Amino acid sequence: MLCVIGELARRSRSLLLRGVIVNVERTCSTRGKEPSIAEQESHAARPMQHAMQHEGVSGPAAPAATAATTSGSSSSSNSGSMTKSASKAFSLADVMVEQHVHLSTSTSARDDPEDAPSSSSSSGGTASMYEEMPFSFSLADAMLQREAAFAALADATAASMIRRPGVTQSIKESMKLNKLVRAYQIAGHYAADLDPLGLQQRPPPPKLDPRYYGFTEEDMDREFFVGTWSEKGFLAETNPILTLRSLHATLRATYCGRTGYEYMHIPDPLKRTWIQQRIELLEPPRFTQQEKLLILNRLCWSEMFETFLSAKFPATKRFGLEGGETLIPGMIHLIDVAAELGVEAVVMGMPHRGRLNVLANVVRKPLPQIFCEFSGRPVPSAVEDDEQFIGSGDVKYHLGTSCQRPTASGRMVHISLMANPSHLEAINPVVLGKTRAKQHFADDHSRTRTLSVLLHGDGAFSGEGVVYETLDMSGLKNYTVGGTVHFVLNNQVAFTTDPREERSSPYCTDVAKSMNAPIFHVNGDDVEAVTRACGLAIEWRQTFGTDVVIDVVCYRKYGHNETDEPSFTQPLMYKKIRGHPNPHQMYMAQLLAEGSVSQVQIDAVTDRVRDALEQAWAHATSYRLPADDLDWLSNNWQGFNTPVQHSPVRNTGVPLEALKALGDAMTLLPRDKVTPHKAITQMYAMRRNAIATGEGIDWATAEALAFATLLSEGNHVRLSGQDVERGTFNHRHSVVHDQLTGKRYTPLDHLYPGQDPRQFTVCNSSLSEFGVLGFELGYSLENPDSLVLWEAQFGDFANCGQVIFDQFLSSGESKWLRQTGLVALLPHGYDGQGPEHSSARIERFLQMCDDDPYNIPEVNEADWFHGRHLGSQIQSGNWQIVNCTTPANYFHVLRRQVHRQFRKPLIVFSPKNLLRHAKCRSRLADFADVPLDEGIVGARFKRLITDDTGVTPKLRAPHPPTEPDCQRLILCTGKVFYNLHARRAAARLDNGRIAVVRLEQLAPFPHDLVCRELRRYPNADVVWCQEEPMNMGAYHHVQPRLVTCLEHEGRSAPGGHIPYAGREPSAASATGFAEVYKEEQNDLIASALNLGDSLLRRAKPRRRATIWHQPLVYEY
Repeated sequence: MLCVIGELARRSRSLLLRGVIVNVERTCSTRGKEPSIAEQESHAARPMQHAMQHEGVSGPAAPAATAATTSGSSSSSNSGSMTKSASKAFSLADVMVEQHVHLSTSTSARDDPEDAPSSSSSSGGTASMYEEMPFSFSLADAMLQREAAFAALADATAASMIRRPGVTQSIKESMKLNKLVRAYQIAGHYAADLDPLGLQQRPPPPKLDPRYYGFTEEDMDREFFVGTWSEKGFLAETNPILTLRSLHATLRATYCGRTGYEYMHIPDPLKRTWIQQRIELLEPPRFTQQEKLLILNRLCWSEMFETFLSAKFPATKRFGLEGGETLIPGMIHLIDVAAELGVEAVVMGMPHRGRLNVLANVVRKPLPQIFCEFSGRPVPSAVEDDEQFIGSGDVKYHLGTSCQRPTASGRMVHISLMANPSHLEAINPVVLGKTRAKQHFADDHSRTRTLSVLLHGDGAFSGEGVVYETLDMSGLKNYTVGGTVHFVLNNQVAFTTDPREERSSPYCTDVAKSMNAPIFHVNGDDVEAVTRACGLAIEWRQTFGTDVVIDVVCYRKYGHNETDEPSFTQPLMYKKIRGHPNPHQMYMAQLLAEGSVSQVQIDAVTDRVRDALEQAWAHATSYRLPADDLDWLSNNWQGFNTPVQHSPVRNTGVPLEALKALGDAMTLLPRDKVTPHKAITQMYAMRRNAIATGEGIDWATAEALAFATLLSEGNHVRLSGQDVERGTFNHRHSVVHDQLTGKRYTPLDHLYPGQDPRQFTVCNSSLSEFGVLGFELGYSLENPDSLVLWEAQFGDFANCGQVIFDQFLSSGESKWLRQTGLVALLPHGYDGQGPEHSSARIERFLQMCDDDPYNIPEVNEADWFHGRHLGSQIQSGNWQIVNCTTPANYFHVLRRQVHRQFRKPLIVFSPKNLLRHAKCRSRLADFADVPLDEGIVGARFKRLITDDTGVTPKLRAPHPPTEPDCQRLILCTGKVFYNLHARRAAARLDNGRIAVVRLEQLAPFPHDLVCRELRRYPNADVVWCQEEPMNMGAYHHVQPRLVTCLEHEGRSAPGGHIPYAGREPSAASATGFAEVYKEEQNDLIASALNLGDSLLRRAKPRRRATIWHQPLVYEY
């Protein structure tokens, strides 16, 4: 019978359900009372038997149906006529629908072909039915008849499911019981005991009360069977018979206890069933005495660590964990279970609250070091070393570390807690990026050996946009990490803001439902519930590879920090907190009441923890970092230098033969593998020709050559960002799409035989700057043998990720002693595209540079031609900012990122107009390892490019031949050079009297090369020319540095500053009017080149406002 029921249910579940309700209500309305079991079986048996004959099913189920019919023969004649008409309608409608709609229902639903009827019987049945067919056929009528027949089948199905000895319940009661169970699964968490303080005044949903479904007190002790063939847990058909009171109590214990399970929003029934099988248990699992002692020990460490710090540093901010101490046992248990399930490494990120406790008890940072950091001074090293880099440091509750931690079973897990700023949730994508990189370099294809864990505050999780940006990456092919475990330390208050004022949703975790993540809400006072939820969460992650959220509802014993007075804004909450015992006290009382442990055992645990803390305190004053403790240059970073350890300059040129071979491979589009668009075919043919002839290599080809050469040397290259596969400006096309099949072909994956396709990654990102930039930063932190790039769609959009630039990239090494070689490509240039698509805000990045504008680095001219004359200028800076003007220089600066013994962030203000500019081309020889300049040893990035007029070739020696006839030296950077160059040639001023010199590297500033050019042109006035307004661009960065260079060469700047040719100060970065743009561009070029006019721009009368009736339309 169950086999038949299953077959029919799979064919039309919705019709079955509708049929049950309709048929039962029809019967009830006819008789005015509930039908008996015998009556229900009488109605259902005949159409059920007829249906089995029609489907060709034989076996013991058919006699059972016959027997049921016999037993129900005393029913009224109306029942018999109904079943006959239902039988006939089912058969006739089935054939009519099948013949006219082509639904092969007689065979498609079968699992076993042996169940199929013979062809003769089948055709015979069909013929007899056609004989009864009416002359006019209505498909709608046939469908309605078939639905009515299925309703009758549903009655039989329900009746067969509740036939249990000693149980009498109607179909309607069965439906109501199923609804009751489903209500608890969906909304039981709303009635769960989650608030340790009992302040939540949330009425339970009415659907959780049996009275809502018409059950009375008399029904509570009746026995019922609740089960469905396709369900597990409380709705499984194998469940025992229970009284309604027992069932209701079990539901409340499961869903309304101290854990609220929120998972029914997940559309996948298999995932929902997986959770139900683990939580819907008639006898919930219990911890053994040994497990309880282990939990007690961990909770004792968590609570006593905070108490100890509070006693030693009563007036110091530490953002303690008081009120949420159960987090620590839960996290440790999660790591223990994770190790058993195959996890080898854990990457964690968290805010400042509870960080010191996590560092001490989860990551196991030495306690004496933590206590020593409270002194407010750098922790001394065991060996005094002039080359020890200390940096600026950061407050102790922002710091991170890593360790190898043994689990309870003896396995070892590597744990990293990443340092982060006070900008809440900013660390989230960084953690995911580092996790993804670990998985890449460890060949963790299943993503089960490296785990990411994120901790959040309740206000930040619902309020910070980067939370969703991070969650959104969880299912993206090139960003997923196989699921993240999220802990929300839910204080029920955000700084001073109550939950009702900080979010619109019932829970702070509701944002995670958009990703179909299960959410486990836990009372933070119940350490066993927290521990159990953590075990379930990591099992979910390892099974399904998706995110999961643990919402630990707790409280904050003090204010936002220990010096705050929280009663100013939450008087009732903190009145309750002052009289509330901590979780450690509550658990000790619970264990004693249970008899699980004795007072002697509890005292032993407490004494052991207290003694360990006191011993660590005694050693704190004399603590020294081990001599070999360079945690930030460990593992993959061994052998790399700190900012104070000199690293020699390396050449970045590549042998010409290798360039040609790689160029040939990367421009090949095999006909048997891809059919490209004809425009792409032409583009690749042009690149191939440029490589072959050695002339006319454009920007995209130079970039591809840089990637190809690094890949051939065994490095990993990853390029990410919005539309980077094609390129915002239709220039890159690193992925070619087959025009016939839609398949993708990546030429850089086929450079040499046996190349690992994962070695090169180019991927379009989600429409996110903050999240994706943070992800790529984290990726770059894992392994230095990689070139990781993030490209903004337009440089203007970089400010959407400003937190990553400000708090991580520009200052991360100084604060946290972490190096990164991340490259940010920011398209920049004034092309008349308006204020939102012109400027990448060069001035903001230059403002964060830490090089001294009034101090010229010492130069050792003996090493000049080898590029080692500056010592460690770049190495000691915080990052590099370049604005390249040639494809070859772009090639070299990318390779320079990898070919050195240290890593620095690189900000590239990449071009737009120059991508196709006829003059912006390089020769293949410019990429080679043989320099074209006299005296220079090795080919490498040019921080400054000399003028191409006057005495040529230009010597790059520290004291070149002078050119006294030159009257003006125009210094510039970026695209404006080509405007100056073209206008100078058109005006026939390219006779050596005006020199245009390009600063390719703006920071660290090339003082040495600027001084060299000043020596070359001793009589020239120095002018700075830029496209940006005066209050933007590089002017205010280069001006004091140019003045310093002039003074170093015994010259002075008129008026103490450098003459300026450019746009006037402006609030907007550019005009939105095309004609105004052209006028401004012509004016600034003429101002820079005109010898007769004053070069100091004076304020002009403001133009009158003009209303343009036709708006300017931009094309992207």
